Amino acid sequence: MIQEYLHHEQERARQGIPPLPLSAEQTARLCALLTAPPSGREEFLLTLLERRVPPGVDPAAKVKAGFLTNIVSGALQSPLLTPFDAIRILGGMLGGYNVAPLVAALSDPELVGEAADQLSRITLVHGAFDQVAALVREGNQAASRVMRSWAEGEWFTRRAPLPATIRLKVYRVQGEINTDDFSPAGDAWSRPDIPLHALVMGRRRFPDGLATMAAFREEGCRIAFVGDVIGTGSSRKSACNSLLWAIGEDIPGVPNKRGGGVIIGGVIAPIFFNTAQDSGALPIRAEVGALSTGDLIVVDTVRGIISDEQGANVLSRFSLAPATLADEFRAGGRIPLIIGRALTDRARSFLGLPGSTLFTLPDNPVPEPGQGFTLAQKMVGAACGVGGVLPGSACQPVMTTVGSQDTTGPMTADELKELACLSFQAPLVMQSFCHTAAYPKLSDLAMHRTLPSFITQRGGVSLRPGDGVIHSWLNRLLLPDRVGTGGDSHTRFPLGISFPAGSGLVAFAAAMGFMPLDMPESVLVRFSGSLNSGITLRDAVNAIPLQAIREGLLTVPKQNKVNIFSGRILEMEGISDLSVEQAFELTDSAAERSAAAGCIQLSEERVAEFLRSNVALMKRMVNEGYQDAESLLRRIRDVELWLDNPLLMRADKNASYAARLRVDLSEIREPILACPNDPDDVRLLSEVAGTPIQDVFIGSCMANIGHFRAAAEIWRGQTFNPQVRIWLCPPTRMDEQQLRDEACFQVFGAVGARMEMPGCSLCMGNQARVPDGVTVFSTSTRNFDDRMGNGARVYLGSAELGAVVALLGRLPEPDEYLRLYRERVEPQRERIYRSLRFDERSEQ
Repeated sequence: MIQEYLHHEQERARQGIPPLPLSAEQTARLCALLTAPPSGREEFLLTLLERRVPPGVDPAAKVKAGFLTNIVSGALQSPLLTPFDAIRILGGMLGGYNVAPLVAALSDPELVGEAADQLSRITLVHGAFDQVAALVREGNQAASRVMRSWAEGEWFTRRAPLPATIRLKVYRVQGEINTDDFSPAGDAWSRPDIPLHALVMGRRRFPDGLATMAAFREEGCRIAFVGDVIGTGSSRKSACNSLLWAIGEDIPGVPNKRGGGVIIGGVIAPIFFNTAQDSGALPIRAEVGALSTGDLIVVDTVRGIISDEQGANVLSRFSLAPATLADEFRAGGRIPLIIGRALTDRARSFLGLPGSTLFTLPDNPVPEPGQGFTLAQKMVGAACGVGGVLPGSACQPVMTTVGSQDTTGPMTADELKELACLSFQAPLVMQSFCHTAAYPKLSDLAMHRTLPSFITQRGGVSLRPGDGVIHSWLNRLLLPDRVGTGGDSHTRFPLGISFPAGSGLVAFAAAMGFMPLDMPESVLVRFSGSLNSGITLRDAVNAIPLQAIREGLLTVPKQNKVNIFSGRILEMEGISDLSVEQAFELTDSAAERSAAAGCIQLSEERVAEFLRSNVALMKRMVNEGYQDAESLLRRIRDVELWLDNPLLMRADKNASYAARLRVDLSEIREPILACPNDPDDVRLLSEVAGTPIQDVFIGSCMANIGHFRAAAEIWRGQTFNPQVRIWLCPPTRMDEQQLRDEACFQVFGAVGARMEMPGCSLCMGNQARVPDGVTVFSTSTRNFDDRMGNGARVYLGSAELGAVVALLGRLPEPDEYLRLYRERVEPQRERIYRSLRFDERSEQ
């Protein structure tokens, strides 16, 4: 075992990274060695036991805790470990399998002092709180000491506070840095291995970054990562993990993971900001124009000033926000603070003490008499047990639905283990495999075997590889007017509202059943008029940023960028007769606006129609053996209860918004596209017509079955165009089967389309990719640099326009497109755009 480990350590050292944490099997072999250690290896073996075993409820932690418990009881002996040593080491395991033996040791007269000291430092005690409380009632003095320590917040006060001043050396990246720059999609397979994945950070966007920051660390400098716009794009905890690996500090008890670190951005995307909070970093929003790589700066966290090293020149000003940020940094992150603060409150309540004044609490706005609330504010309010939640409020809404996808799922599982979660408190947690099923690597295949049972054992629902896109499934499991989250930036519910998050916060929401939220402001987009023939919902999607640009509320350049939607909730109304599937095109696009969330007002009739179909689908899932069956049956009951009294929330007429935009659909007379390579750079088709296109992709979560039927009608009777590669990827296996049943695949084959397994395909770029340097027309969500292919230039637009592009090999003139649409699609609109209705089907 020792030789194998040292060989692995040397291999990793050649890459400049530490060895992997020990597996359960390795930990078991280590524990066996500790009972009779080889001479000269004593220190080495103890270091492995203390520092290289994952914490919480990881299988390796279970082995470690069991071994140490046996040392405490005398069932096992080691010449290197006394029972006292075992208690001390158990105390460093954060929570989970280590807690029970520590509680038991409170009754051991020889170990009681150390056990009490170690247990008082742990906040992840879950049900063990009641066991300690019972011991207090029995007069156990050590238990009383632990309870008082929790009540006084010593787990918090023992940690160093946020320094008044922090001396840093700047590493600056100009322009926008999205999460794909920090965590490339093509390397998603390595994300759970934080040090290994961090090696690819910035390889295209800032290729000198890792070496430069490593050199700064060698000089003994702490690093401030600085950028104009930081963290746009996907909700990747891996992006924050990689950055903190370069600029942060090791977390005691958690091998191969770092916290801390200072991030300064002119704009920091809301999901990335929250992920940094949760990771124990210090994110600061400030003007960065005066900061350059290599600058030595001083951040004054009290006065909100960034100055040069001598303090002579003020380079920028800021305010720490939210008000709890300093406490979050001290606690090691927002999540540890919430858990610890709740433990302190519970202990004080048990002891009959008043509320603690130790922590900074949010100063929430108070609703005025007759206060009007937006739709989002009402939904979040209901999840918090109040009538509405105003912007600027720190709240903890109940999470009714939580989604996890496969490129973040393994990290979410690791976070759940650290949280000592063995059972989900959120009513429905769903895991998909849409990002890796089509072209799985060996690591993906291993994950496909192990992650489903990990989720279902905790009461979650696991999809199967090949089922399709997470959002197309998760939307089918929703309840109206409820709040949820998901580990994918496109978790943007068309029913209710969702606040996407990184895998750490998603794990917390699944484990605890609620999620911290600083309630954002809302921007209202009010639609009027009707869509003209040939104008699609995707054009309505792109009309939103176009209107914002026209009104000066959005700019395309990244420096000094203006974006009215960034960090706010995009609320939409005036188009309520859409089907729920169609509505998702609009709420989904909130991700590309960098909005914190999106919601839309729909009609009870269309929502009820969707939910009746979904009940039939969920019943079929139960019959087909999907687990956890009880979670699905519970959700069926909840949906049926809503159908018994189908009422939806609506915004108050006197609700306030940060901005209001009006989009007259009747004024859209030609398609609108997002141009390379920025989803904000929207233009009319006539402005870019004639551009040659080599690849056309129709798929992603922005697609539904109607888009593929429309493409089939446009292509019917046509033949293969050798100048264009066509990629087709239905969002779910049900859509794929229906298209087969309707003989659409014969049409797709005639034009030479490449059929992809239902899932994400080209959209994320971690599976199939287009050739280098091509120009693409895509229906996918975003078109960041190098996402679909190296050097690819990507236009985003409707499937209907994409079908015409595939025939011509170029972007058509508006009249060319409209003529084909009106000839081939318009006469069959009702059939083409009819959603799947599972309650009307006897088979899949």
